[in-house]
Amino acid sequence: MCYNCSSDPSAEARSGSRPSRREVARLLMAGAGLSALAACTPAPAPEASGTTSAASGTASPAASATGTSAASGSASASNSAAASGSASPSATSSASTGAAKSPSASATPSTTAAAAPPSAASRLPKQYSLTAPSSPWVIVNKHRPLKPANYVPADLVQPRVALAVTGEASQLNRTTAAAAERMFAAAAAAGVTMTLASGYRSYATQTVTYNGWVSSQGRAAADTASARPGYSEHQTGWAFDIGDGGGACSFQPCFDEQPAAVWAKANAHRFGFVVRYPFMQHTITGYFYESWHLRYIGVEAAMDMRKRGIATLEQYFGLDAAPGYR
Repeated sequence: MCYNCSSDPSAEARSGSRPSRREVARLLMAGAGLSALAACTPAPAPEASGTTSAASGTASPAASATGTSAASGSASASNSAAASGSASPSATSSASTGAAKSPSASATPSTTAAAAPPSAASRLPKQYSLTAPSSPWVIVNKHRPLKPANYVPADLVQPRVALAVTGEASQLNRTTAAAAERMFAAAAAAGVTMTLASGYRSYATQTVTYNGWVSSQGRAAADTASARPGYSEHQTGWAFDIGDGGGACSFQPCFDEQPAAVWAKANAHRFGFVVRYPFMQHTITGYFYESWHLRYIGVEAAMDMRKRGIATLEQYFGLDAAPGYR
């Protein structure tokens, strides 16, 4: 670092005095401080950016290493996206994988509050469709209805688990059923009895369920507790509700404290499941906390979400928050 500290002898002669050593030192220190400030002021950093394919609904690689939360006025988890690579195009899935890769386009999503984060899922080696109902990554929320609205999974089966329901509600698609069997068995080995409280729900059944809520609570309240027909994850076969062996607090806020819910929150990701509607994330998901509602997205993605501390699928896949119907 260079300073111009030369003095003017003639000026000193004219003034008739010379500055003391203390004054000289003070001047040198002040000059050094100003120079250091100027040298260390950083240039404005470029804004992070990333894209998610809104056209095809597949997760696309992010252009940057960091992302911002898609939450609008909610306490959301940190969402750093160290994503790189590219999404692999593919057709719909087979029953054995229950997944479908699809080609992606490029578009920049937005949320109600700020730009959506880059897709954290784009760092995974396999990419799946966010729109195809047969895909484990299909996102169904108040902005993204099922297409077709009357979709029926082709591979519905009844898992070999403890059942609290009969009929269609005791069914899941084949991939979810197999994962549920492994999870329920692990819970039982840990001394926790878990039941399947509600599985597949057809379009017709969801119509009856939703209309029942509207009749008793009104449409506004119904929309925070029950999905409209064609907007329910239950219709995909990828989601189900759990109950506790003791039967306490089913579908109530206090279920969060029951052994089945406590165990699921701590372990479900190991079997490919996430709690789809987490606590205090309703401004993103559109629903209040449901500790009983589990959603299959695959072990790799569920473990990655857990590791990265990302709360919702909307945030993980870099999609818009969906607090209400459009």
